[in-house]
Amino acid sequence: MTPPVPPNLVVIAASNGENLKLAERFAVQARVQGLSAEVLDLTAVELPLFTPRACSAGTPPALASLHQKLVAATHWVICAPEYNGSIPPVLTSAIAWLSVQGDDFRALFNGRPVAIATHSGGGGHTLMAALRLQLAHLGAHVVGRQLVSNSSHAAKDESIADVIHRLKQLQPLQP
Repeated sequence: MTPPVPPNLVVIAASNGENLKLAERFAVQARVQGLSAEVLDLTAVELPLFTPRACSAGTPPALASLHQKLVAATHWVICAPEYNGSIPPVLTSAIAWLSVQGDDFRALFNGRPVAIATHSGGGGHTLMAALRLQLAHLGAHVVGRQLVSNSSHAAKDESIADVIHRLKQLQPLQP
């Protein structure tokens, strides 16, 4: 029996509400465009809040699986709501845990093609700016077009398709 092939796109949902639904839509569109895609609900990953004390207490068991899943995928989409004008705590904490694995805090992110999207109760634009800034700092190649939606401005299928198309054009850095 052949081992399962890891997806080449992981769609990360940083909430279990509207952004999880948006992540599912991204995964469907990615499959339409020939990618294998998997949705990763960060709210279902058992990671403690990242703190220096938590870090010195040892690596959480769920982190290895999360890290492995993200390493195996060549491209990511992150769907996150805006929390207090910035990145939601579940995503910030996961990024912090992932960035302390190994000797190079940028290793997982460096050269990784990433698209960003939001369904937010607020405008969502400050989240997009903060997330873009953090991902760029970590070395990711963030797609220029982003998707911002809310209850009065739903995400269009054509926009999701275009973001996936643009993401596919970016190739990860070769080691």
